[in-house]
Amino acid sequence: MQTCNPPSAYPRVCRSAAALVLAWNLPWALAAPADKDPEASDALQEIVVTAEKRESSLQDTPISIVAFGAETLESRRIASVADLGAAVPNVQVTPHPNTGTTVRVTIRGIGEPSAVQTRDNPVAVYIDGVYVGRGQGLANELADLERIEVLRGPQGTLYGRNATAGAINFITKAPELAEFGGQQSFTFGRFNQFNSRTSVNFPVGDTLAFDLGYLVVRKDGFVDNLGAGADRFGDVDRKAARAAAFWKPTDAFQARYTFDSTWLYDTSPYVAAVPFYPAEGTRPTSGSAGSTPLRPGTGRVQGHNLTFEYEAAPRLKVRTITGYRKVDDDTNQAYNPGPVRPFLPLYNRATTDQSQFSEEVQFIGDAFEGGLEYVAGLYYFRESGDGLNQTTLPFQTEPRAFSWRNKAYAVFGQATWTPNILDKRLHATLGARWSKDEREAGVFARVIPVVGTPVVAIDASGNQDFDDVSPTGTLLFDINDDVNVFARIAKGYKTGGFNPTASSAAAFARGFGPETLISYEAGVRSELFGRRVRFNATAFYSDYDDIQTNVFNPLNTRIFDVVNAGKATVQGVEVDVTALLVEGLTVNGSFGYTDPEFKKVVDLGGNDITSSFEFPHAPKSSFTLGADYKSPGTRIGTVEVNLNYEWQGKYFGVTTYSPPLIAQSYGLLNGRVALADFAGVKGLQIAAWGRNLTDSTYYLNHFAFVDVGVAMFGEPRSYGVDVSMKFGSRR
Repeated sequence: MQTCNPPSAYPRVCRSAAALVLAWNLPWALAAPADKDPEASDALQEIVVTAEKRESSLQDTPISIVAFGAETLESRRIASVADLGAAVPNVQVTPHPNTGTTVRVTIRGIGEPSAVQTRDNPVAVYIDGVYVGRGQGLANELADLERIEVLRGPQGTLYGRNATAGAINFITKAPELAEFGGQQSFTFGRFNQFNSRTSVNFPVGDTLAFDLGYLVVRKDGFVDNLGAGADRFGDVDRKAARAAAFWKPTDAFQARYTFDSTWLYDTSPYVAAVPFYPAEGTRPTSGSAGSTPLRPGTGRVQGHNLTFEYEAAPRLKVRTITGYRKVDDDTNQAYNPGPVRPFLPLYNRATTDQSQFSEEVQFIGDAFEGGLEYVAGLYYFRESGDGLNQTTLPFQTEPRAFSWRNKAYAVFGQATWTPNILDKRLHATLGARWSKDEREAGVFARVIPVVGTPVVAIDASGNQDFDDVSPTGTLLFDINDDVNVFARIAKGYKTGGFNPTASSAAAFARGFGPETLISYEAGVRSELFGRRVRFNATAFYSDYDDIQTNVFNPLNTRIFDVVNAGKATVQGVEVDVTALLVEGLTVNGSFGYTDPEFKKVVDLGGNDITSSFEFPHAPKSSFTLGADYKSPGTRIGTVEVNLNYEWQGKYFGVTTYSPPLIAQSYGLLNGRVALADFAGVKGLQIAAWGRNLTDSTYYLNHFAFVDVGVAMFGEPRSYGVDVSMKFGSRR
């Protein structure tokens, strides 16, 4: 066997290589003839995804992807981006310190640490194919989900809106033709939790159907407010409505319209003072908002989606996706973390008024009797918005008002060729996306860089244009019908822009440029033992360049400049295993290892400050373990059991800080036991569930106010009961 002797600058590459060698050899060590029907009850069910804009088996999709179907979403109680949490290795989801309704998503160590509205997230989020431009309001619940797909790694060709880290697709259920049906469910749980979810599907004739849904979510926070204002930190109070229509007048044409709206009235999470690593803070049960009353925020997120599909020819489908989304968010975040400092307590109000429009045209087809499959398209996006961030301290107020206007254009295409050689086992894919971004923004702010110094007024504006070509290339080879291997190279691009938290008018007007990431991946997809075992693995190595890096004012962390100062490498491994042990019992496990490392960071003065920078929210190791059991029918119903454990290692809370802000590793044990068709009533289900059953103490977020370490804590043990009734087509 050849020895791995990497250059000293890359000492950890061997570990990824060794893991890939293991991933390559394990399927052949386990392989057995596949003589089972893939649809049989003693074989794993096929997972169909649309990650490449067409329906395909997950096993034939050469992307590191995790997909949750409707049953898994129900059993693991996943309804939004925020619920993904540690459910996917190498993916972290955390609330932002300044606004609890804004979530930050990190994939393979890459994410956007700030909640600044003029900066885009490197993780692209889509709802039924429509890109969601802002992270504000992403904590909202989504009714009637059919599937969630998490794509790890850059997706520059088919998901070109700033997808250097990956993409998350939310696919909702379409109305069903010809049969009436629906569902009513209730949840009662600890902390006075009450959820009500209603959905009704009704057809009109044979070609038209409507689906209406309404959702209520209420839950008390676990930290009492001893000061003025609301009773608790972290209260959840949300309502959501959804209406969808589906029309299919002919076999060649169909149209789908969806409207969704969510109202949020949450109070902010509590921010507690905690000691520096390796010590760990104690989860609080009470605290005070300080001199400013605790008030709930108000937010509304709404969207319209109109999708047409037309079979223009026997081998060509034309799809158009028109989207309009709007965010109105007013968040009140109170900080009073305990230790008395001149700058504490403080209070932050953040408002966002954003609207966006997008239009995408896709051409999906194949030629040469299926030997060439292709996707091509055009894309247009525009958004506008206004925001206000106002920080109030005992001795000063720092307002920042800003606005932005953005446009984006793209042309993209991807084709997979299967030559008539090697029994058609070789598949070569090439793709590229040309993107153009037009960005403009303005800011007016009054800041005090250091306590005791004069007020600095910032009044500036700027505009910039950027363009990029992001290619993708993949080779996939079918070893046999159940095992394939692939190699992939892809470029991701995140546009530049402007930073309203800048230290001066000149720094704002200068703006910052795009960042890029080139990823090299290799992996294996396999189904073994008559398709009772599914083993998938991917190893990756990425070059990350011109990173949009935050350079903070050390005496006022609310002020920071963004410069393209960083170069880094990111490498790691992702492994997913699922096994059907006996009929009805499935076990699964996933593991992720990520090793991001800054290679160069230069500040505004040209000084090399690489040694002080770390990737935040990027635990090196994370894994999940789970088991699902479904019994044969009994007199009292069908027993369904889910048990899962999510673990992630310690991680840095912020990019740079001394001493380092490190959050401890933690694991969460969750479970659910359900009786379906309870007492012989078709469609009636009663379930008992629990989350964080071991009552682990852990940080959702870890940062600092100058010399005070603070954290947002995760929820203690919670439990409850779900009662649902499905009728008609939904049973």
